[in-house]
Amino acid sequence: MAQLSLQFKGVEDADQVNRITTALMMLDGVESVEVGRHGADVDGNVRRQALIKAVQALGLGIEVS
Repeated sequence: MAQLSLQFKGVEDADQVNRITTALMMLDGVESVEVGRHGADVDGNVRRQALIKAVQALGLGIEVS
């Protein structure tokens, strides 16, 4: 199982954090997710690009790296 980290810019409130958490947890291969305003730590067998695309697909205007 791999551990990946994402960095965020532009997350402003708990609703956005909750939406990001849900989007990441829905991905196949994700075992656990911890999301905060400045980033996320993800455990599981998933590609980093899939995580980034899931956050971008929310349309929140958040920069993900």
